[in-house]
Formats: sequence, structure tokens, C-alpha cells
Amino acid sequence: MSVAGNAGLVAPSGALSIVHTESSTGWGGQENRTLNECLGMRARGHRVTVVAQPGARLLERAAQAGFATAAVRMRKSFDLPAVFHLAKVLREVRADVVNTHSSRDTTLAGLAARLPLAYPGRRPRVVRTRHLILPITSTFTYARLPDQVVAVSHAVRNYLLSKGIAGDQVTTVPTGVDFTRFDPGQTTAADLRGELGLPADAVLVGTVAILRKKKGHHVLLEAAARLRDDPRGAQVRFVFAGDGPQTDNLKARIAELHLQDRIFLLGLRRDIPAVMAGLDLFVLPTLEEALGTSYIEAQAMGLPVIGTRVGGVPETMREGETGLLVPAEDAPALAEAIATLASDGQRRHTMGEAGSRFVRETYCLERMVDGMEALYRRLLVA
Repeated sequence: MSVAGNAGLVAPSGALSIVHTESSTGWGGQENRTLNECLGMRARGHRVTVVAQPGARLLERAAQAGFATAAVRMRKSFDLPAVFHLAKVLREVRADVVNTHSSRDTTLAGLAARLPLAYPGRRPRVVRTRHLILPITSTFTYARLPDQVVAVSHAVRNYLLSKGIAGDQVTTVPTGVDFTRFDPGQTTAADLRGELGLPADAVLVGTVAILRKKKGHHVLLEAAARLRDDPRGAQVRFVFAGDGPQTDNLKARIAELHLQDRIFLLGLRRDIPAVMAGLDLFVLPTLEEALGTSYIEAQAMGLPVIGTRVGGVPETMREGETGLLVPAEDAPALAEAIATLASDGQRRHTMGEAGSRFVRETYCLERMVDGMEALYRRLLVA
């Protein structure tokens, strides 16, 4: 198996050969983080190869960005042909580190990196990045296969420790955001009011997320219904950017609640920074979240945010200073938080400025790349 785009590359002195594997074929927060890390590492002179299943969105985007790529079919967690194919790729690119991102590719690449006949010298170090806070079913792909596990938030790290993973086995490296993309000074706001036929004084509350139940859009609908009868919510209108499996259910519920004139489904948008620049307030009442990158992106765009006290969400803001937190699945509390900020433009402005400063100091892309690079080098000298 050849690695597309890798022929003839020679790493400069001190550079690493890093391989990222992913068995998921879709596109979401973890794939976005992976690609951003690849870009950051390449900018520092490291060689990066991306291995994913045929047709995977990550594979497509990595190739478009000019990275070396290899397509490996990963049918199941114990797939010997996939193990041998992965071992061949790791040997071909002389991998120093393989960073895995999902359960299946962790098993396969972890085994491939440890095949005794695959490497005449020192084997690649295996890092598993844990992007989710969902329950784990086995500790094998955390405690045994990787040399180190990276948690994208302190909440994820604490969860892994609670399941018996040793503390020295888990390093927290929060997800970084490309703030050159989320920069209100360089972004022309989408004319959402004109696009939707809304008055100029409408207070636009927006959310950006795939339309899945765990994102809590249904809770936001209930809060919107409550705000209809609250004087503080008279000018509030909602926009949902994104698509997904809950689209039809949400449309039906909007009709049941008679909210067609207050809630607008924008569908999948490619201009998310522009959409955020057109909002007054960002809200995502998620039911579970490992970190919550969209809160960080919204604050970078100068927006106050409202989130839920779940997972890593509280880490993404300073409660009361850059945003507000409410319990998950609590529509009355969510409605009250929205009404509080919707009726106070000065507070929204102050919180938005504070949020922009906070996230740019805490969640910049360079800090994430610093953390990952330091971890890789530490493992290679251990």
C-alpha cells in the first residue's frame, strides 16, 4: 500500500513523523480538531500522514489540504488485514507517533504499532485522543494499548480517572480554535434579519450544532414558547444553524408550539463565522459535551453565551462574566437566562468583550499544538 502524497518527503532535522488514524467516516468536532492539529504540526515542520476509511470526510479534507493520506478499510475492531495494512503504512512513513481518535482505529493502529516484526528499531508511540464524554465499555484501549491518552477537557480526564485509568496515563490538552477564522474584525456579518424578513430591532438568539437530540434543541423550543409570553422576550427570535436526524421532529414541534414566526431553521451553513457575527446571543442547551467548541467560537466572535452544567461546558466560559449556565433539560431556567440577557444590551456587550479575551488566552490553536508537540517529544525520549 502506498501513501498518497508522501513520496520523496524527507523530514527536516528534529521533525517528527506523525500519523493520525480515524475509523469514523463523518465530520464533527473531533475530525475538525484532528485536521487543525495536522495543520499546526505541519507549520512547525513535522511530517503528517492521515489514515482513515475509504470515503471518510477527514481523508477527503486532509488530501485537499495537501497532506499525505492512506485509505484503510477498518471493518471491525479485530480486523487482521487492517492491522497489517496499518503496520505497512506506519513502517513506510517511519512513524514516530500514531495518534488514534476512535475506538476501532485505536485497537487496530495500537496493535499495528506493536507488531514485533513490523519495526526493525523502536516502535511508534501510540497516543489516543479522547474527544467524548460518553461511557466507555472497556479500559483496554485506554490503559493497555496507548502509551498516553489525551483528554480534550478536564471533565473528560476526570471521567477516565473515575473508570480506573491511571492519572499518569492521561494528559489534558484542550481543543484549540483557529481564531483567524473566528475574528469579528475580519468577518462580514450575515444579514440574517434581512434574509429572514425580521425587524431591525429583533434580538437574534442563535445556536450552531448538528440537529441531534443530545444537543438540546427541543429544550430551546420549550424555552422559546415560554418567552413568547414574557415581555422581555417580545423581540427575541431564534435561528438554528445545522442539519441532522432531528430536523423533521423539530419542524413538527415548532408547528405544534406555533413558533413558526419566532424560530428559523437555517440548515447547514458554510458561513458559520458570518452567522455568529449576525447574532446577539449564542445558546446551546446541550445534554452532554466533552468540551463545547461552539461556545469558544461564539465568544471569539464577541458573543455572550448560555450553556448547560454538563461535561466540559463550564470550562469554556467564566460563569456570570462571559456567559450563563443552566441545568440541562431545564426549559424554565433556560428561558429566564435568555430573557435576562436579551433585555440587557449593555450586559451582552460587556460579556461578549470579556468572553473574547478569555477564549483567545485559553483556547488558541497554538496552545493546543504546543501541548501535543510537547507530549509527543516526551514520549519519544521516555
